Amino acid sequence: MNSETYSWRMALVELLLIAVALLFLAPFYFVLVNSLKDFAELLVNAASWPKSWKWDNFTHAWKVLRFATTLKNSLLITVFGNIGIVLMAAMASYRLVRKSGKIHLVLMGMFMMAMVIPFQAIMIPLVKVASWLHLVNSIPGIVICYCGLGVSFSIFLFQGFVRSIPLEIEESATVDGCSPYGVFWRIVFPLLKPMTVTIVLLNSLWMWNDFLLALIMLQNKQLHTIQIAINSLFGEYTNQWDLALAALVMSMAPLIVFFLSLQKHIIEGITAGAVKG
Repeated sequence: MNSETYSWRMALVELLLIAVALLFLAPFYFVLVNSLKDFAELLVNAASWPKSWKWDNFTHAWKVLRFATTLKNSLLITVFGNIGIVLMAAMASYRLVRKSGKIHLVLMGMFMMAMVIPFQAIMIPLVKVASWLHLVNSIPGIVICYCGLGVSFSIFLFQGFVRSIPLEIEESATVDGCSPYGVFWRIVFPLLKPMTVTIVLLNSLWMWNDFLLALIMLQNKQLHTIQIAINSLFGEYTNQWDLALAALVMSMAPLIVFFLSLQKHIIEGITAGAVKG
């Protein structure tokens, strides 16, 4: 009797979870379906299946938005931003965890406080400082800004994982003649791989989809990212939804492929964290 009751409850829970999953997948359906319609059909019924498949929406959007250039800019910002954040956050978190002291506690507290400051509160000072340092309208300039904004959260994630690494491993490497830098790069950093993958994924989602910082930092059209290019399709008198949705599908594709390729490592990271914890 208990088994039957349990199965009945589990069936309801599964149905509820399926309904929630479909609810979250609904926006993807609307984006995919409407990206293959012409503008008139899209306005009539956004939920219906396309009467005729408008594959030329993608080619037209590619040409209008100069998608090859904007894709290159987004890739450069995301890749180099991730490299900078991972390197700085990994080294800083290792130093803060292994070298305990009042100064290190104060620094850790400052990093944690920086996480709760909204970007809108520092937006104007950031742009002024970036202008003084000639970082505006520059891919390296916006990469530096992303590194500064994202390093605090990455340190927060890294330092919890560093604490779970046994100190005896590092002591054994030191006894064998390994230098402090060798201990970090040869022993500690490879062990941080699961958390590194998680941080790279989270920061990639953030930098790839960010609009506000890219809008105020990259005013040159040749440096526009995908999100700024898509925004150019919406004006005071015209809204080109058919091209915008096609461009949105193309912008989501790299992230989806990236996430699916890292899914195995993310699951490994969660498992490793659970075992170490």
